[in-house]
Amino acid sequence: MMTYSVIIVSHLYSHRPWFVSDKLNAVMSLICSANIAQSVQAYRLAHVRNHHRFNNDRKGPDGTTRDITSTFRFSKDDGHAPLGRYLAFSLWGSISEFAITVATLPKACRVGKSEPLLLELASPKQGKTELRQIQADRLAVLALIALYAVLSWQWVLWCYLPAAAVAFTLVNVQNYYRHYGAQPKSRYANSISHYGRVYNWLTFNDGYHQEHHLRPSSHWSQLPRVNEEYSESFREDGHVVSPVPAVVGFLDFRRVALPAMANEVPGEQVAG
Repeated sequence: MMTYSVIIVSHLYSHRPWFVSDKLNAVMSLICSANIAQSVQAYRLAHVRNHHRFNNDRKGPDGTTRDITSTFRFSKDDGHAPLGRYLAFSLWGSISEFAITVATLPKACRVGKSEPLLLELASPKQGKTELRQIQADRLAVLALIALYAVLSWQWVLWCYLPAAAVAFTLVNVQNYYRHYGAQPKSRYANSISHYGRVYNWLTFNDGYHQEHHLRPSSHWSQLPRVNEEYSESFREDGHVVSPVPAVVGFLDFRRVALPAMANEVPGEQVAG
């Protein structure tokens, strides 16, 4: 349920807040944050303003990627990082984020200078409001965990925290196979889609990921239309379609990874 709350509920909310009222959206952010043990506002800044800007890019001259969730970021060469290495580094990032939430409690969980990325991603106009929302989200997370601990600290230690670690791992598996084998430099083939009817019915068309990259603010119900609109461009650029959802993307045995220093020629990828 925590995994679903991240990749479906919080993801949809991050792109299209559900209410006209800013106050209601702020309350929704608190609820979602408590559900996923991390600030939804912080996730929104990193996902919308970083990932959707740099689209799983390769390493640059500085030896790293601009997309902080890129599948190339933790590799030892210029290819995709191995899944295990990607998951280990990504999970450590999630643990570090939770540790920062706890560590900033004496300062009421404010975002400080030790978190330059969040300060950089905050909007010039709405930055103070966004950072205050991160603060409130973090307090909501800690308040819920404290309530759980009062009810049963053993449950928190042996059930909740391990379940959260598994959820963060599954979320990172999902992100990895949404981009593994895709072509970062192609607007029409920089992510992977899955068109299974059952999965997309259960997840509000989450499988239409390439379509989402093209129109990230589109309502989930419009993504099949985006697919129809760009179908020819998808074919020309070799858009990869997986036969399985990204969260079990390791079952897509036919998918080909982009090797180190590969020339990204449209159409060279194998569709699953």
